[in-house]
Amino acid sequence: MNPIKIILTGATGMVGEGILMECLENPNISEILSISRKPSGKKHAKLKEYLVSDFLSIDIHDENLKGYDACFFCAGISSVGMNEEDYTKITYDTTVHFAEAVLHQNPDMVFNYVSGASTDSTESGKVMWARVKGRTENALKKMNFKGAYNFRPGFMKPVDGQLNVKWFFKPFIWIFPIFLPSKSLTLHEVGRAMINAVEKGYPTSTLEIRDIKNLAI
Repeated sequence: MNPIKIILTGATGMVGEGILMECLENPNISEILSISRKPSGKKHAKLKEYLVSDFLSIDIHDENLKGYDACFFCAGISSVGMNEEDYTKITYDTTVHFAEAVLHQNPDMVFNYVSGASTDSTESGKVMWARVKGRTENALKKMNFKGAYNFRPGFMKPVDGQLNVKWFFKPFIWIFPIFLPSKSLTLHEVGRAMINAVEKGYPTSTLEIRDIKNLAI
């Protein structure tokens, strides 16, 4: 297998940081371009950083995006306290615009999107965030990526040494996987599954928790 070069977003959040740490340790990953609004705080020979104040401002002809095999899109926000219009702009508009830009520069790219458990593929349910995530998933699947995979993890245990873990999340790190193992993953597993999706592919484009666990092996 040839070394893999990836673009990663969300490195300053819990999910993105955990997946970044997994990629830095994986010998099959040769280069990581972290695109975010602020520095990740990580230093590594594999890691390059590209700071962008607004993902919607990224030009489709941006040469900084060229030469990569995959994109791990881990950026995202909570819908708590947001209306649908604002949440759509950040979750749908930003993701799709970013995907169009990286695809334009890398026609053979695999795009892995961190969605969420209970995402609504019909786009017509009562839960606002689930509808918007479903619309985003559906748009990505229609694009001409070599592969587009929507990851729907549940509870994710952080990687040891992570800095971006909210204080209110910490009490659940050990308890949740014990009582609800079928709804729990580790960020090691999510990271490995994303890497394996690039190397091996997967039969379905929507990966629920059991699929992520299977692909992580």
